[in-house]
Amino acid sequence: MRKFWVFGGIGVGMVMCFLALLVVGTYSAAAGLAGSGGGGAVALAKGAVPARFQPLVQKWGNLCPAINPALLAAQLYQESGWNPSAQSHAAAQGIAQFIPGTWATHGIDGNGDGKRDVWDPADAIPSAASYDCELAGYVKKVPGDPTSNMLAAYNAGAYAVIKYGGVPPYKETQNYVKIIRSLEKSFARPVGRVAPSRQAAGAIYFAQKKLGTPYLWGGNGTPEQQGRFDCSGLTQAAYRTVGIELPRVANDQYNAGPHPSRDELLPGDLVFFSDDLTNSRAIRHVGLYVGGGYMINAPFTGAVIRFDKIDTPDYFGATRVTKDGAAALPTDLPTG
Repeated sequence: MRKFWVFGGIGVGMVMCFLALLVVGTYSAAAGLAGSGGGGAVALAKGAVPARFQPLVQKWGNLCPAINPALLAAQLYQESGWNPSAQSHAAAQGIAQFIPGTWATHGIDGNGDGKRDVWDPADAIPSAASYDCELAGYVKKVPGDPTSNMLAAYNAGAYAVIKYGGVPPYKETQNYVKIIRSLEKSFARPVGRVAPSRQAAGAIYFAQKKLGTPYLWGGNGTPEQQGRFDCSGLTQAAYRTVGIELPRVANDQYNAGPHPSRDELLPGDLVFFSDDLTNSRAIRHVGLYVGGGYMINAPFTGAVIRFDKIDTPDYFGATRVTKDGAAALPTDLPTG
């Protein structure tokens, strides 16, 4: 539920004209940004990694050329959702989800306190990076992308990567590599402009039809709920209409694509709000950006779906949703 910073913003009578201009603007901006981009060193997107883990991920994510901080972050998020106490049904443990046998062989004393503790992120995160680099060393002579080969070795074993001369033809392994490389983009600070979304206009079209609908906590828009939504239920439903399945919770939706800066926002971007501007896991509200500094959102109990300004003290950041980014998000994280 979002704090009550600003109420409303645009009269309902102006909605259709306003939205028509925004949708045209979406396509105009997309045309203007197509083909732009750039290169450079990989840095972490603002707040994507919880602040307590960011220095570790930034440092150890540069341990060898086959990894980078965003890739290491993607692996850790996919494994545990940043939960240092996570334990899977297969007995994988901690934030990096090492099974005991692998930890016994590959765990390191990352913080130099004289012990190797799988439950301590100061040991487990360095160990994950070290293990990645060790695998990269095993497959360094294999043709193809070194990082993808390293990830394939992580999933299927180095022998399989060597045998097939690259990512082996195993569906599970190919899917694992695709998932981590897609998630990597959501943890990386963009270099240059973020490519525009082709599905934005459709998502906006759905959301604008819901203007004036009363808010419902936990609402998914079902007939039993009289078509009512909460904030993340609305954004999930909007993107579902254009073939993209977002997670149900706002802080997970943040990882569904790359993160444009405030001055690069385009209609259709998801915009997020939090009391902790250093940690995406603390996000508690999401809206659908429509341009001009406004979003469509389902704000709180007693309000209706409406336009609100995004420039408030709790503004966290934005995500440009991609189909691959949304599909890469974990759906069954271990508990602990």
